[in-house]
Amino acid sequence: MRRCVRGILVVLALCGSLVPAVSAEAAGDGRAAPLPLERLFDNGAVSDDARPGEADFDGAGASLSAQDLTAAGWTPGRALTLQGARLTWPKRQPGQPDNVRAAGQDVRVTGRGDALAFLVAGTSGTQAGGPGTVGYADGTRSAYRLTAPDWRTGPLGTKAVALPHVNTPGGQLAERARLYVVTVPLVPGRAVASVRLPDAAGLHVFAVSVRAATAGWTGSWTTSTGGYAAVGPWTDRTLRLVVHTSAGGPRVRVRFDNTFAAVPVRIGRATVAVRASGAAARGTPVPLAFGGAAGVEIPAGAQAYSDPLGFAVPAGTDLLVSFHLPGTVAAAPLHRLAQQRSYVSEPGDHAADGSAGPYTSVITGWPLLAAVDVGGGPGSVVLLGDSITDGDKSTVDANRRWPDVLAGRLRAQHTVPRYGVLNQGVSGNRVVTDRYPGDGVSTDTAGVSALHRFDRDVLAQTSARTAVVFEGVNDLRWDTSAERVIAGLRELAERGHARGVRMLAATILPCAGEARCTAAVDAERRAVNAWLRDGGVFDGVLDFDAVVRDPQQPSRMLPAYDSGDHLHPGDAGLAALADSVDLRLLRP
Repeated sequence: MRRCVRGILVVLALCGSLVPAVSAEAAGDGRAAPLPLERLFDNGAVSDDARPGEADFDGAGASLSAQDLTAAGWTPGRALTLQGARLTWPKRQPGQPDNVRAAGQDVRVTGRGDALAFLVAGTSGTQAGGPGTVGYADGTRSAYRLTAPDWRTGPLGTKAVALPHVNTPGGQLAERARLYVVTVPLVPGRAVASVRLPDAAGLHVFAVSVRAATAGWTGSWTTSTGGYAAVGPWTDRTLRLVVHTSAGGPRVRVRFDNTFAAVPVRIGRATVAVRASGAAARGTPVPLAFGGAAGVEIPAGAQAYSDPLGFAVPAGTDLLVSFHLPGTVAAAPLHRLAQQRSYVSEPGDHAADGSAGPYTSVITGWPLLAAVDVGGGPGSVVLLGDSITDGDKSTVDANRRWPDVLAGRLRAQHTVPRYGVLNQGVSGNRVVTDRYPGDGVSTDTAGVSALHRFDRDVLAQTSARTAVVFEGVNDLRWDTSAERVIAGLRELAERGHARGVRMLAATILPCAGEARCTAAVDAERRAVNAWLRDGGVFDGVLDFDAVVRDPQQPSRMLPAYDSGDHLHPGDAGLAALADSVDLRLLRP
C-alpha cells in the first residue's frame, strides 16, 4: 500500500481494491447472527455540560457536549444526510452508551448501493482503523479498510462536524471535537446483509448505513464549497441563484449543503424555474419539497436533497433556484467566484414570484446551493480543479468556463454518452495544502486541499463515472515541491480507482510573467508534467500545457489565449482547452 502524502491526514475509506468474493460458509466462524449497531453500543461519548463525568469517550474521562450537539442540530435520533448517505445520530440521552468500540463485531446492515457510510471518530491520539469485511445476501464477502481520524487532533478539512468544546471531569475545554464520515465501496449490484467491523483500538462507530446508488440520476450542475464566509446578513430574504445546466432531463432535484457550518440553517421554501432574463423566470416557479414538506432545516455539516420533481430541465440552459431564508443568516457555506450574477430579494418569501421585481440586490457567489440533478442520463464527469476550472477571467454571465464548453461539445455529438459535466473548480485551491482551514468563519474561500475534498467533491457526486484532476499550479507557486504534488496526484488517482472511477489528469499550464511563476517554479511544473506524460497512474492525460503554451517561449502562454495576467486563460484559451479533449477518454 502506498504511503499517503506526508503531513496530510486523509480519511481513507479503502487502502486497497476489493478482494475476490468468497462464500460466507467458507469464511464463517460460527459467530452469532449480526445485531443492529445500537444493540452493540458499549461506550458513552456524550455528557451533559452539568455532569461531564457521566460519559468517558476516550478512556481518560473526556466526552462530547450534549449542548454543543443540540446547537449543531445533531439531536438524538436525528437523521442526517452526509456525503449522500443517510445516517442517524444515536437516539440516546447523555451518559448512555451511544457508540461501538470496534472490535470485530458483526453488525446487521441491509440495502443496495455504492458505498457503506460510517459515522466515526478515533480516540487513540492518531488515526485509528483496520480491515473489515462486508457480507452480502448471496453469501459472498468483500474486504474494506476503515480509518478514522482522532476526535481532537484529526484534520478539520475532512470532518463532518466540529463542536466547540470538550467536556472533562475537571471542566469544559475550549477545544474542537471532531466527528467524521468515512465511506467504503461495495460490490456493485449486491444486497448487503452485514458488516464485520475492524478489530481496532480507539475506533468508535456511531452509525453505519448503505449509501444508495444514484442510478436514474445525472449530475447536471454543481459547485464546491470553498469556505464558510460572512454573508449579508440576510433576515427574511429570498435568494434567487442562477445556475447553468449541462445535461437535461424530465425530473429534477436540488441539493443544499451546510458544509463547514457550526449551526443549522433553515430553508423556508424553495422553487425552480427556467430563467427568462435577469431574475425573471419563464413561467411560474415550481415548488420543491423536502420529505413532503415545503422547507427543511439542515444541521451543521449536513446536506438536504429535495424530493424528485417532474420538471423538464433543458440542457445547456439557465435555471433559477430560489429559496427563502426565514431566519437570520450571517455566515454560510459559499462558493465565492461564480462568474455569474444572482439575486437577493427585499424582505419576504418571494420564491414563488416569477417576476424580477422583488430581487433588488446582486451577489456574485453561490451560497448553500450545491447541486442540480436531472432524471435519467448516462451519469457525470467531475472536473476537480482550481481557478482555471472555476472560470476566473472568463466573461461574467456568459458560461464560457472550459467545463461549460466541454458540456456543449458533449451535447453536440453522438460518439460517447452525453454526460453531465460537474465543475468542482475552486479558485486558489491546492492539491496538498488547505487554504480554508476547514472550520470557522473565514475570509479565505479557496477551499480545503484536493486531497481533503476528494471524497465529498468527487466520490459522493451524483453518478460520477470519470474525474479529471487539473490542479497543482497553486501548490508550486507557493513553494510546494513537485515531489509532494506528484505524491498528492498519485494518491487521488489511487483513491478514485479504488471506487471504480475513471481517473484522468491534465498537465499544468505555463505561467511565466506572473509574479510568483519564477524559473524555479517552471522547472517544478515541467517535472510534474513529465511525470503525468510518462503515464501509468492515471487512465489518461489531457495535455493542456501543450495546447496553450507559446512554442517560442514554452514557459509562457500564447498571447491569444492569455487573459492578461499570464496565469489564467481568457475565453479563447478556455475554449481551446475544452476543444482539445478527446471525448473518448471520458468513457469509463
